[in-house]
Amino acid sequence: MSKIQFETLSFQQKKDELHVTLLKLFTTTIPCAELERIAPFNVVDQHTVSFDKIDKDKAYTKFGFVLEKHFDHLTNKLTGNHVTYIHRNSGIPLIGNVAFGIVHRDSSILEIKPRTSCNLNCMYCSVSEGISSKKNDFVVENEYLVEELFKLIEFINESVEVHVGVQGEPFLYEDLIPLLEDLQQNKNIHTISVDTNGTLLTKEKIDVIAKNTKVQLNFSLDAVDEDLARKISGVKNYNVTHVKDMIAYASEKTNVIVAPVFVQGLNDMEMEKIITWIKTLPKQPRVGIQNFLRYKTGRNPAQSLQWSTFYQMLQEWEKKFNIKLQLKKEDFHVRKVKELPKPFQKDDVVPAVIKCLDRFPDTVIAVSGERTISVTGCPFVKDKRITVKIVRDKHNVFTGKVV
Repeated sequence: MSKIQFETLSFQQKKDELHVTLLKLFTTTIPCAELERIAPFNVVDQHTVSFDKIDKDKAYTKFGFVLEKHFDHLTNKLTGNHVTYIHRNSGIPLIGNVAFGIVHRDSSILEIKPRTSCNLNCMYCSVSEGISSKKNDFVVENEYLVEELFKLIEFINESVEVHVGVQGEPFLYEDLIPLLEDLQQNKNIHTISVDTNGTLLTKEKIDVIAKNTKVQLNFSLDAVDEDLARKISGVKNYNVTHVKDMIAYASEKTNVIVAPVFVQGLNDMEMEKIITWIKTLPKQPRVGIQNFLRYKTGRNPAQSLQWSTFYQMLQEWEKKFNIKLQLKKEDFHVRKVKELPKPFQKDDVVPAVIKCLDRFPDTVIAVSGERTISVTGCPFVKDKRITVKIVRDKHNVFTGKVV
């Protein structure tokens, strides 16, 4: 008997199907008959499957082929959306797309995005993420993400901040704490900032996170009025009291920034309430009020406030509450660093291979030159070879069209 175990996978047999769960949130099913063709099998425990009459290496290999096939049908338990799992053997690079992987905008802040999806449905979300989203989701293997990120940091060869800023809620990523622990060990990372809505945090989880001394938690908190906070979040079970408790507790344990989004006509009256509450905390976190901006891909419940008006408003609150609200690049030690070379540029025509769906309808992700390219108006046919004209190349984020 050969036992094969997986840390990130769990198994449950139901009648004639094996239900496979990846990182607790993504699931697919495999017909038991398909596994029996490998060898007689049994679910030993939650993370272990055994096969009779076959050696361990062959069992791993053949089971891996079956998993890869059925991972094409992976879905998100939260939304039911299709999910693409990106791992080191997927053939999908981690640079080229803003939704997953790594984004280097030529500054000392490197963005990493291990997953998409959110447990809220915020009214102003710039990418229309949340439980109502019907987009294709992505989840990235932790080891692959760390490996590629460290290569980039070695190339830059300077001290950097790593910003975990996903399209959604990062604490839905089951491997987030192991990811933070890996990042903590890199001597060229001085700060690990994580955007979060705070709903999935607990005091116990914050205690574990705080052991990583480079971590900074950036909390979104857009209202302290319970009804309005629930309305803005877009879900009935949003608990602003819990979020406030987590902010207060985290502020005692690690670096915290509270980052409300000012949406005129929606939460105008809440900003002063949030500042007043923060001033009551024994250890006050920094506050970085953001101006709501309209995006083509987002939910837009209001008009953006003119920047001059917005900054004047911040200045008035700074005087009234004796608090710093205008955070600048210098506050985060942001500077320009070594640019990552582009394998191709706008208007280049390049060969590429379709690998998976992108987030938007009629858009696929193709691969060329160790980059991903978001190709619009292209039907999905996995591994099909196409020719693409690059229409966007800024910061090694590529968009193209078939020619």
